[in-house]
Amino acid sequence: MGTKDDIREFLIAKRASITPEQAGLAAGDSERRVPGLRREEVAVLAGMSPDYYTKLERGSTKLRTASDGVLDSIARVLQLTDVERDHLYTLARGAAAPRLAAPVQEGLRASMQRVLDSLAVPALAYNTRQDVIATNLLGRAMFAQLLDSDQPNLARFTFLDSRAEQFFADWPLACSLTAAMLRFQAGRDPLDTGLTALIGELSTRSPRFRQDWADQDVHEHRTGRKTYRHPEVGNLDVSYDVLEMPGEPGISITTYSAEDGSPMAEKFPMLARWAAARSPASGHGG
Repeated sequence: MGTKDDIREFLIAKRASITPEQAGLAAGDSERRVPGLRREEVAVLAGMSPDYYTKLERGSTKLRTASDGVLDSIARVLQLTDVERDHLYTLARGAAAPRLAAPVQEGLRASMQRVLDSLAVPALAYNTRQDVIATNLLGRAMFAQLLDSDQPNLARFTFLDSRAEQFFADWPLACSLTAAMLRFQAGRDPLDTGLTALIGELSTRSPRFRQDWADQDVHEHRTGRKTYRHPEVGNLDVSYDVLEMPGEPGISITTYSAEDGSPMAEKFPMLARWAAARSPASGHGG
């Protein structure tokens, strides 16, 4: 990533999402040719000439030559989140300093699998391509539909599995966030050919993915709440937390929890009993 097209499309999409009122400008004329801010308005608000900003957005002036102050001004005017600002810097600076593709792990070391198995809540471990590489008992139970593939992948399940629309209580949001996470990771590691192939596969096979990918959104999962519709135990309204592992670059572990004593917490033992009754041969940890 980090090409002229990536930079232009990202800036245009973010510019289109900010109204003059949100930027602190008067509404102005009622018939605007663009849905959001004009290039000239971004330039004025960012303290630069319209010609310079236009060249940056179009790629005729390389974004990597822009100072941190210029990038920060653009991020401020476009009201970028910290993740979107990080993505802007990645597009700008990443093109200036190519690096070797980072190795993508396909398994979890035994000591970390023991940590997963010791958790009293569902947990999944996955790599930067969203391949699920390990789970614990509750994780296998909670995501049984996802894990019944030989090579379970969160993005493929979300966009290509017909059961996903029922499994996610808010499937459109799950799709949007998944596409945004893939775009964020693609910007961080443009040399990951496996990730590029996954994005190409989803673009070919899923109209929904093409729609969400075109939004140019970026997202990094950290913490929040989600609701899943489990076919055996009903709705699972859980908090999730993403744990980064310094000793395992590119591996994330997401845990799903509920407040002690809550009705939701009482469903975890139900999941455990259901999982224990199923065939233990899952091939994904444990």
